[in-house]
Amino acid sequence: MVSVQGAVFYDEDGGGQLDGAESVRMPNLTVSIGGRTTVTAAGGRFSFDAPEGAQQATIVESSLPIGWQVTALNVTLPVNGELLLPVTVPIGRNKPNVYMAFGDSITAGDGSRSGDGYLAWTQDLVRGYWGRASLVNDGVAATRSDRGNERLGASLATVRPAYVLILYGTNDWNSSSCRDSFPCYTIDAIRAMIGQVKAFGSVAVVGTIPPVNPSLLDRDAENRNAWVKRMNDLIRPMVKQEGAALADIHAAMLEAPVLSDLFFDFLHPNDSGYEIIGREFARAITAPRGTSATSGGL
Repeated sequence: MVSVQGAVFYDEDGGGQLDGAESVRMPNLTVSIGGRTTVTAAGGRFSFDAPEGAQQATIVESSLPIGWQVTALNVTLPVNGELLLPVTVPIGRNKPNVYMAFGDSITAGDGSRSGDGYLAWTQDLVRGYWGRASLVNDGVAATRSDRGNERLGASLATVRPAYVLILYGTNDWNSSSCRDSFPCYTIDAIRAMIGQVKAFGSVAVVGTIPPVNPSLLDRDAENRNAWVKRMNDLIRPMVKQEGAALADIHAAMLEAPVLSDLFFDFLHPNDSGYEIIGREFARAITAPRGTSATSGGL
């Protein structure tokens, strides 16, 4: 056995070599060399003993988040210096480390003191975990999921994001066709958005529909939240089937001791609610593929 030290880095240009601008490092990935494994620590670093001689070095795919890929390297141990292992996100000409938040007024941040809603939480968490992240807000108030599907193509072409964080469906309740003819267009619209994102070369991360404030009974909160639950029961398996990452915002918010404490008004979260949404999107972005909807990652 020989001692091996190194790091796993995001190879933004796919060149296989660490370039000066490539600052993202990947923690919590399982490195495998010669049948021996270890898990990368903060900063993507690893150190362990592996067999001497010609070996294959790779990352166990199940430890990678959705959208990430790895190519195994042939190495001869011991190596002179650090062993740097690249991972990539095949996003074509899109912009590495750019995340587009795409949705309605909840994405726009209505009800938050800063006006940024959940974006700052997600950006700071992912940036602290991987080293870089820039979120672009593309929330348009009062839009429904069918309108989101219509406007997505132009947004993708303008921003060219690596990731798209889709949070739509809340306003669909306002359409009589959705209340009277479940599940109306919501599932098809979100599925179509996932398809557009993937065709554009970006990674889709889909949030379940948040609940509404249960304390305002005059707004038919009970029936509306029942509708949200039924819709999310369809969204979860659809997102998995389409190969997107799931941010289970609905489940995360329901874990709060008092749900009504998470709201600014009937519909929009307050800062506490937005923190939960931001953390759940960050978790979904970084979680190993194959983990449950509310485990793994940040």
